[in-house]
Amino acid sequence: MLRLLFVGDSMTIGSAGEHTWRYRMWQHLRASYDGPFRIVGPRETLHDKAADAPLSYEYAPDVDPAFPRHHLAGWGEGWRHMAPLIHATVREHRADLLLVSLGLIDLGFYTNAEQTAAQVRRFVDEARAANPRIAMAMLPVIPNTRADTDPSFAAEVALFNELLAKAVADLDTDRSPLLLASLPPSYALHHDTYDGTHPSASGEHKLAAAFADALYQAWDLGAPYDEAG
Repeated sequence: MLRLLFVGDSMTIGSAGEHTWRYRMWQHLRASYDGPFRIVGPRETLHDKAADAPLSYEYAPDVDPAFPRHHLAGWGEGWRHMAPLIHATVREHRADLLLVSLGLIDLGFYTNAEQTAAQVRRFVDEARAANPRIAMAMLPVIPNTRADTDPSFAAEVALFNELLAKAVADLDTDRSPLLLASLPPSYALHHDTYDGTHPSASGEHKLAAAFADALYQAWDLGAPYDEAG
């Protein structure tokens, strides 16, 4: 059985009342993956903006009750926060595929591009120490409002995305494959986010599609993403 773990920041945990791209990905895999799979992870909640804490269980009203809400994602968390957690999480939950979307928080508040890339390598090492055969798909830092208005930050994001691609190429092995998903080509801040950073419903679909299409193209896992489906 495929045991899938979502790892991410505020764009992955989502906030109260949302579907999340995790849900869109689960729907896609349930329709397209021909083997058994399970979503695993130590957390289940959404971020509650009023309390400024991950306390909410209130997903969008039409979210399927069967949706497994497990994840390792947090509002304001980045590579530097997840690298120390991933070994224990992979070991305890026996994850064998990680879908990872991180980096914006690191670059915005904690580390520069080179330091953030070092955390990526630490993360990979820690995940492999828990499961030497683990597979990982990673998404570059996606378009966001700060990069759109701050040229120096945009340059830092671009550099990190280059370093992330290099790390994936350097660390990829047959035993523990790494995959770099592509940035959603049509991602538009005014349409695919509700605040310049966090995905709207259309953005959720595009983030799920970025992972789904990469998994299908590289590893023949599932199928191309069908937003209409």
